[in-house]
Amino acid sequence: MDLSNLKPAVGATTRSTRIGRGPGSGKGGTSTRGHKGAKSRSGYKRKIGFEGGQMPLQRRLPKFGFKNINRVEYKPINLATLEDLAAAKNLEKIGLDELRAAGFINRKQLVKILANGAVTRALQVEANAFSAAAEKAITAAGGSISKVK
Repeated sequence: MDLSNLKPAVGATTRSTRIGRGPGSGKGGTSTRGHKGAKSRSGYKRKIGFEGGQMPLQRRLPKFGFKNINRVEYKPINLATLEDLAAAKNLEKIGLDELRAAGFINRKQLVKILANGAVTRALQVEANAFSAAAEKAITAAGGSISKVK
């Protein structure tokens, strides 16, 4: 055996069917497209979601939900996180700059302090919003809060 007499395996290669080449080919006339209708025409392209004229699924299902365009999204920071940050860096005042430097927020994010955890030291906390329980916990520990616009 050498390269001059290599052949593909039997059945591995088949000639492509030539349609529209007269009645003798068996694939003439309508060229396997059937009679009339969109699929028989040249340039036909099926639209996404088209179900042959039946009401498409995305139109049969009811619409639901609501997206508030005025929503203000805050990055939640817990009291436990503030306590850990203050202990690690020996801080008495924690503001947006300290949270950015520690990698908790980026420069565009708004911060809301939540009351998960406890505060044992008097901290001056600066944020965009506070939960009522977080405010109470910070002031009870002898700290103060200031809201930033």
